[in-house]
Amino acid sequence: MNLIKKKPNWIRVRIPIGKNYKKLQKLVSLHKLNTICQSGSCPNIGECWGKGVATFMILGNICTRSCKFCGVKTGRPEEVDWKEPEKVARSIKILEIKHAVLTSVNRDDLKDLGSSIWVKTIQMTRYLNPDITIETLIPDFKGNKKIINKIIDTHPEVISHNLETVPRLTKEIRVQAKYDRSLEVLQYIKEKNKNIRTKTGIMLGLGEKEEEILETLRDIKNSQVDILTIGQYLQPSLKHFPVRFFVDPDKFQELKEIGLKMGFKYVESGPLVRSSYHAEKHVK
Repeated sequence: MNLIKKKPNWIRVRIPIGKNYKKLQKLVSLHKLNTICQSGSCPNIGECWGKGVATFMILGNICTRSCKFCGVKTGRPEEVDWKEPEKVARSIKILEIKHAVLTSVNRDDLKDLGSSIWVKTIQMTRYLNPDITIETLIPDFKGNKKIINKIIDTHPEVISHNLETVPRLTKEIRVQAKYDRSLEVLQYIKEKNKNIRTKTGIMLGLGEKEEEILETLRDIKNSQVDILTIGQYLQPSLKHFPVRFFVDPDKFQELKEIGLKMGFKYVESGPLVRSSYHAEKHVK
């Protein structure tokens, strides 16, 4: 790979502007909602919010896990807000969103790992927005199949769970997660309901080698995943894992072509790509 140590000029983000961006920003603040766009410091917030597209993060904004790549706060979460499902669903209706992306922090502190709020949010979103399509970007739920079944039974069009990195780096980067467990979650979803599209994403620039990337892509495809996203890792703060290198845009294009040849239905690959980038295209 063509590896670059200094931050290249293609890693540039436009300052968020526009009427739709301001409208969504005001709504999120008014209803005290959480979005991964903000909590995860997503570089595409201006583009997506400008289109009226956002990824709503439920179950608060404090995660019980301490992944070294993630900008979301870690610690002891606040009490569950049982009004949150309706708040999110009504906000989606006000914004006239056609494709909703829902995600959450990990809530390993809860007996049901947060699945009750997950189910209620999906159901309420569907009830108030009957023509909507839904993508759920879920945690691994510790591989608990009974809990995963609850999500499957709500019939979202897409269920996504991110692998994030290659096997060798998983323990260091994702800490409490397991590479094989994540693959098992993705495969289980497809086995339970072949009509649900499955999706995962990985980051580059953490120190992985090219052969490790290809091995990971093969593992993902063997787990019957339909949609793949590949993006450049960007360090959220000095406390997080450092960027080891930046990957040339041409390499992202090459990996996209490799993924498509492997049989993925859709591959989104680029320096600023994140798991929910162009998510509305992935249901078509």
